[in-house]
Amino acid sequence: MKSNFNKFPVIEIKGHSCFSGWQNITEQIKESNPRVIAIECYPGVYLEEVISSLKEILNPELVINTIQAMKPEKEIAALVQPYVTDDPVFGYISSLKLEDYFDFKKIKDLKSLLSEIGDCAVIIGPGATLIADEADLSMYADMPRWEIQMRFRKDTACNLGRTNYTDSFAYQYKHAYFVDWRVSDHYKKQILNKCQFLLDTTIPHQPKMISTVALFDAFQQTVSAPFRVVPFFDPGPWGGQWLKEVCDLDRSFPNYAWGFDCVPEENSLLLGFGNQVVEIPSSNLVFFQPEALLGKEVYEGFGDEFPIRFDFLDTMEGGNLSLQVHPLKEYIKEKFGMPYTQDESYYMLDAKEDAFVYLGLKENIDPQLMMKELEAAQHDQVPFDAEKYVQKWPVRKHDHLSIPSGTVHCSGANSVVLEISATPYIFTFKLWDWGRMGLDGKPRPISLAHGKNVIQWDRTTSWTKENILNLTEPIAEGDGWREERTGLDALSFIETRRHWFTKKVVHHTGGVVNVLNLVDGREIIVESPEHFFEPYVIHYAETFIVPAHVGLYTISPYGESEGKECVTIKASIRTQMISQKVIK
Repeated sequence: MKSNFNKFPVIEIKGHSCFSGWQNITEQIKESNPRVIAIECYPGVYLEEVISSLKEILNPELVINTIQAMKPEKEIAALVQPYVTDDPVFGYISSLKLEDYFDFKKIKDLKSLLSEIGDCAVIIGPGATLIADEADLSMYADMPRWEIQMRFRKDTACNLGRTNYTDSFAYQYKHAYFVDWRVSDHYKKQILNKCQFLLDTTIPHQPKMISTVALFDAFQQTVSAPFRVVPFFDPGPWGGQWLKEVCDLDRSFPNYAWGFDCVPEENSLLLGFGNQVVEIPSSNLVFFQPEALLGKEVYEGFGDEFPIRFDFLDTMEGGNLSLQVHPLKEYIKEKFGMPYTQDESYYMLDAKEDAFVYLGLKENIDPQLMMKELEAAQHDQVPFDAEKYVQKWPVRKHDHLSIPSGTVHCSGANSVVLEISATPYIFTFKLWDWGRMGLDGKPRPISLAHGKNVIQWDRTTSWTKENILNLTEPIAEGDGWREERTGLDALSFIETRRHWFTKKVVHHTGGVVNVLNLVDGREIIVESPEHFFEPYVIHYAETFIVPAHVGLYTISPYGESEGKECVTIKASIRTQMISQKVIK
């Protein structure tokens, strides 16, 4: 059947316009005849494109790149090192501020220079508004994290305050995750609402600009209805072929391992202004509409972070994931500065007859011997016999397995997992990777030193079967529908509910953000009984977000699915876990 998966969901914004192309953007800038223009930039923006375009059309008397006011690169490298660390994968969440990157004598000198300019001056780059804090016109040039990662891979972007274009992608990503994005988001939250315009240069040489009045109104419109973020997909050494067909992806790629369908830290939002589409990081919505999006209690517990993540793991005709474990809450906080950890679950979206997972340890194993053999596998390239130590379970479509942190696990070949978890997704301690290479031809980093510190050795076969294997509990039923509690164990702060339905089902956010996926059925329609938002159509395997602010909504089979059974899985936050200070 032909794919109907929407890879580019656009949120239509009413009442505002968008300026596209450098000529139109520059003419709009010139309308207010500004003497000093500050263009604040998120790391990863191609400054040279912006500078050359403005020079050609605007012809400013002076252009200042903010790197001119920063500390020397060696000094910045030393400044960030405690957070970047020497670990090949993990760092520590930075407490640095953007101001820490700058030499304030240089800023003072540049401010003095600006005061002498008679015509037009442009200050551009991260920290532009630190130098031109009284600019006549200020703009924010934003950049989605996925596009930044693509630029790292092409050696066309570097880390904040650095010129490390050719450093490995793994290093640049770690540097950005633990330092750059933390520093830049902190400053963005201070400065964005003080800027007059937002600039989107995600697609090179196709710039878009909207007013920040339009942007903030777009945020309010977005949290008033269900919406989707822009998914992205990536190949991997164990990747499969399922996502290619279901999501209509490039068939020339060898595989797709990951599909990130709801990771608001790294996904984008596409905002439609008439026939123009502006791309922004979806994290902006969390920063500037946190209570309406998340709900008051979730916002109080997590701050302006989106705590739920949905992604796909495709091993169909592929291989096993790495054998792995996630850190305990205390460990992730002490070692990496994260306030909560990655409790997760595997929802089996599809599975062949031979599909399986590794989950939990076998009874009466010797922990010291297991670690010794894992170390031999890592250092001496001796194959590790996973089935000697880890329990292997057959799985079927619609099984839902809970994986609390500290539990050894991995998904096997010939399945598609909808992974539902908390958002610290980078913190996977690989124990064994089946002796294979990454796509770059190099061994993927193994984290035994961390892994051995968090493995819960009492999570054996009997414990796994009783506590986390395919937990399902009937909750309610009505005419044409039934509801079940599934998936995550009682200690997780995420609650998951599954609905099987042939007729309309009534839902309510209960003042807490809901995240759903259509795990069976061709398409459904989400509606407001009170007509607060336009009907919203969702297709198979699409993840969508219902903001806490929405309240009451219904879901019904739609189109080709009318009269047929559809299935959704819904995740929300257990607010009682917040009140018990499990999060804080």
